[in-house]
Order: sequence, then structure tokens, then C-alpha cells
Amino acid sequence: MSLKIESNEYRWIENWITIPESPLGKTNGRTHGVTVLKNGDVVIFHQADPAILFYSPDGVLLKKWGNFPGAHGLTLVEEDGRELLWLVDEQTKSVVKTTLDGEVLMSLPQSPHPEYASGNYIPTWAAVAEERFGGNGDIWVTDGYGSHLVHRFNRSGAYLGTLDGSEGAGRFSCPHGLALDTRRSEAEFYIADRGNSRFQVYGMDGTYRRSLGADFLHSPDVSVRMGDKLIVPELVAGITVLDAGDHLVARLGFQSGADSQQGWPNNREWVCEGKFNSPHSAAADAHGNIYIVEWITGGRVTKLERMVK
Repeated sequence: MSLKIESNEYRWIENWITIPESPLGKTNGRTHGVTVLKNGDVVIFHQADPAILFYSPDGVLLKKWGNFPGAHGLTLVEEDGRELLWLVDEQTKSVVKTTLDGEVLMSLPQSPHPEYASGNYIPTWAAVAEERFGGNGDIWVTDGYGSHLVHRFNRSGAYLGTLDGSEGAGRFSCPHGLALDTRRSEAEFYIADRGNSRFQVYGMDGTYRRSLGADFLHSPDVSVRMGDKLIVPELVAGITVLDAGDHLVARLGFQSGADSQQGWPNNREWVCEGKFNSPHSAAADAHGNIYIVEWITGGRVTKLERMVK
């Protein structure tokens, strides 16, 4: 089974890794986050104990740690040349920065926004205006499942303010994930406004820039850079690829109407090679291989291996 992005062809590798068995992994275990380190190791964030799994490029489990029963957003950042992780747990509502060995370096509190006098707070993702890309270290956190807000904190963790989308293209509806896009001369935050089937784009200073995708996106979860392209996992259900100008160039493994199938997303009878079920995040390595994790009990990790001609 192979897929194509323009002139590049990819081999579909079903069940690329074996996820360690655990009691919570069997009843939950949803694979929600993935990233690739500079050395090529792949990090998976899933709803089990341990929640963080490190794999070599050839799929060998290297280490595991962390109890995050609501493991959701995973973001890799770099500070002074050191790789660190931002982890967001939707169940415990924790938003933490850790080392690659699990030492917690910072924990962000719930925003004091007045919406929470009556509204719920369920954080889903975090991203940083990294200094290496011209930012000031501000930390952005999406409340995608609670009150549909995006909060900003400074590098020390002090609350700065909140975006609700009304300053842009309209109120957010499930601002699910966000990422710092570094393809242009000035980095920007892409907020996956999933309930509105679009991205809203903001400068690192919080100024609204534009929206995109409402005419071709369905359920974007987050944006992932791969060279001058963006990989967009869409929950229902496939991978959309955008070019340097954010134009649609490919759709991969789409299963139309997946969410109308009985028992979706957890009924394994509907899961098949070559079709995605519930993509939640993705990552690309230095060789152009793509890793996709899905929102399904027990987890699902697919590797799209770039075929070199």
C-alpha cells in the first residue's frame, strides 16, 4: 500500500510499533501526541501509565515514563540547545514542561479568565513563541474542550491574556491544537479551530493575521511542519497536506463518513490498512517519513515511509 504527496511516494506501515500493555492502555490507551527528536527518536504521548514512550527510528522501545491519564497535547521545544516537552493532560488539567527524562520544570495554572466563573476548563495543547524563531518565550495554551479559549502566559508562567477568536475570524469552536509555524521569515501561531473547520493564524504578539481552510478542511486537529509543507491530521478522518502558500496539495487515507460508522472511533472492525480512522496528531522526521497517531482505544500508530527512488 502506497500514497503520494506530489512526486513523493510513501509506503504505509500499519502498526509501526508495539505499545506496551497496561491496564489503562487496554481500556483507554488512545494515542494523542507524537513528535520526533533531533536524533530521530520518536516520542508518543498516550492515555496510559506510563504515558510517554520513546522509540528508536526502527521502532524499538527505548524508555517510558509519566502518569498522564488524559494525555493529549505534546509539543517539542528547544531552549538553549536543549530539547524539552510541553505536555497537556485533559483529565487532570495539567500543563507542564518537562525534560526528556520526565523532570517537571514548569507547571501552568488555569487562567483567571472570568469565563471560568461558570464555564469549564479542559486544556488540550500548548505551544511556545520560541526565542530561536524570534519570539519572547510566551506560552500559549488552548482550552479546546472547555470554554473554547486560547490563553497566553509569559516565559515565567504569569498570565498575560486570552483570545476567543472574536478578534479574528470569529469565536473559536474547539480550538483543539496549535503550533508555531516557522516556514516564513516571521513565525506565526496556527490555531486549529476544529469546530469551525479552519485555522486561525496569529502573530507571536497575539495579533490576528488571517484564517484559512474553511473551503477544504473538515476537522483539523493541529498543524505539523514538513519542509515547506504542512501536514494536517483531520479527526474525520485523514491527512491533508498544504503547500508553502497553504493551498491544498494532497489528501491521504481519507475514510469518508468515518464518524457515522457504528462504534466509531473505537470499533476495530472499521480499521483497515490504507485508511485512517481518527487522526489526532502527526510528526515528520528529517528523512521525510511521517508518523500519525489516532484517537482510538488501544492506540494506533502508522508510519508513512518515504520511498527513495
